[in-house]
Amino acid sequence: MNSVGMGQRPQNRRQQVVKFLWVGIWLAYLSAPVRDLLHGGHSDGVVVLGWIGLAAFVFWYFTLVVRAGRGERNGVVLGSVAVLAAQSTVLSLTLGREWLVLYVYVAIASGAALPFRLARWMIPAVSALLTGAALLVPGGTAFLTGLLFPALLGGFSMTGVRELIRTTTELREARATVARLAANEERLRLARDLHDLLGHSLSLITLKSELAGRMLPGHPEKAAQQVADIEQVSRQALVDVRAAVAGYRRPRLLEELAGARVALTAAGITAELPAEPDLDGVPEDSETALAWALREAVTNVVRHSGARRCTVELLRRRTLDGLLLELAVEDDGSGGPGGGPGGGPGNGLTGLTERLTQAGGTLEAGRARNGFLLIARAPVAAVPADVGSGA
Repeated sequence: MNSVGMGQRPQNRRQQVVKFLWVGIWLAYLSAPVRDLLHGGHSDGVVVLGWIGLAAFVFWYFTLVVRAGRGERNGVVLGSVAVLAAQSTVLSLTLGREWLVLYVYVAIASGAALPFRLARWMIPAVSALLTGAALLVPGGTAFLTGLLFPALLGGFSMTGVRELIRTTTELREARATVARLAANEERLRLARDLHDLLGHSLSLITLKSELAGRMLPGHPEKAAQQVADIEQVSRQALVDVRAAVAGYRRPRLLEELAGARVALTAAGITAELPAEPDLDGVPEDSETALAWALREAVTNVVRHSGARRCTVELLRRRTLDGLLLELAVEDDGSGGPGGGPGGGPGNGLTGLTERLTQAGGTLEAGRARNGFLLIARAPVAAVPADVGSGA
């Protein structure tokens, strides 16, 4: 349906027509001034001037109401309301009591175009002006009761409509902002996943390609095995990327420990890894965050450290904040996460910090005595009865 939303400007000609009809339907109450011009017995000159005055009033009224809420200064709106009030006064005093209905439109325009702090004074002021004009116009007091209540009610009702339109507009803008923030967060998530997935897989492919190249002259069988491994890693990377794009990629610690052993061995680094870890009571978010941390840490060791040995520990520790699962990755190389000593944290460590923070954990990374040390901690929900804790 191609209708006009509340608080939303018309986007095409049809919507403009719909809005014009909604505003113009209230002009039916101008039937009294029209009948007065047609059958009031006025001279031709007065009738012409009356039609001109009525057309000018309707034009000014439409201009004020249709443009309400478009950011005009309050002084401009007050001036426009004053013009409408002046036209109503002149036409009522010169043409008769039938024209007192124009004040109702002035009150409605005040409620529609002015903020409440001004409208709450302008509407009673217009009603007082209506009362004064009715007392001056012959027979005007007979119309006063029938016009005063609609002027007050219509004016203050329009202040509520104006506030509803303003709230609706703000809500629409807030929804658009939330949608933009959600899209940005999804792009960041995808960027983190692709960095972690492709960084690890491409590093392993590069290492195995170098090994295959060195083995080709003297050991073609071993080189063929490395090429087969490259194919397997490439296929798995493709699966992982598709899963990450779909939003379902949740790595597991057991898988990442096995992958870390393969990557470190292929790089000629002695790997000291824990046995199969006990993950009882570890929330899925905590395990996923630690798995990403292990992958990023091993990737940095393989690519940047120049290390000969890498040690991975996975321990439960009881702290003042509760039971934590702690992952520590330490190497004896001279490089850091940025590729050299003193290098600042790269995109990988930044992404890990965000992941661990979302899971309620923390990340520490920096130079150790013999190399580089990364420690990631994530909360554990429950403690099995037969599991002790570290110091």
